[in-house]
This record gives sequence, C-alpha cells and structure tokens, in this order.
Amino acid sequence: MEVGTFFEAGGRRFIYKWTDGTDGDFIKFSGDMEDYYNRLVGGEDNRKGFVPYNALADIHDVMVVYDEDRPAACASFKGYDERSAEIKRVWVSEEYRGCHISRKMMELLEERAREKGFKRAILQTREACVEAVSLYKSLGYAQIANYPPYDKLELAVCFEKVL
Repeated sequence: MEVGTFFEAGGRRFIYKWTDGTDGDFIKFSGDMEDYYNRLVGGEDNRKGFVPYNALADIHDVMVVYDEDRPAACASFKGYDERSAEIKRVWVSEEYRGCHISRKMMELLEERAREKGFKRAILQTREACVEAVSLYKSLGYAQIANYPPYDKLELAVCFEKVL
C-alpha cells in the first residue's frame, strides 16, 4: 500500500492511499456499487451483461479515500490497451456526496495514468447515472462510440479524455 497525501474537498480534509483490487475497503465499496446499480435498473437481471466486466482482481491502481480512518470513496483504473487507461469503480459513499471528492479522485487518477505512460482515459457508465455523466463531461470527457466489450451493451455510454 502506498499512502497518498491529504487533499481538501468540500471544505473537508481527506487522505487517500493507493492500493489494488484486493483491498478490503475497495471490495466493500464495489459491493455497495453493485447494490446501487441493481436498484437503479430494477435488479441484477437487468444488468447481467455488465457484471462480468466488474472483476476487481485485474485492477492494480486503486485509490481509497478516507475521512480520518473511515473509508469515504474509491476510484481506480486499469490498462485497456497500450495507450489507454480505463477508469473503473468510481464511488463516493452517500454521506460524502456533494463534497467534490469524485472530482479530485478523477484528477489524481488521470495524473497517475499519465505517469504510467497512458495517453488517454476511457470509461463506461450508463445514462441513468446522471451525476456521473455530468461529472465526466465537466472534466472534459467526450462521449465516444462504445468500445469493446461495451459495444454489445445498448445501455452503456462510453467517454474518453486525452491525457
């Protein structure tokens, strides 16, 4: 585990650490995300096509954000191809929403991806995730044609940003 530094967001002070897909807090947040998406779309059956692409073991760049020692948020990326980092599992616990943590996490993910030599960031979400779509657009992400494996999932929406 690599400890990050403090950052201010929404008038509060947070610390983040870099870890990987085996981190217990990251795994818990991923379960929270799955529950949220199931509620959003009316059950797991309505998102079966997306579930196989949410594996955590192959994600090696994970950020977990803490309010003192309490987990507050997470975000990650993995290599998609030689030049592209795929943003995955961006999540903020309900009590911390509105603190602008997600904006700071995205900036830190992009910085780390650039340091690792990636030239662009890509990501997939759904139009139903209105707050996420709004965030990505405000950070300069442009909607693109759905990339594999999401090109076969009609409810997917994909974005990219040149790093």
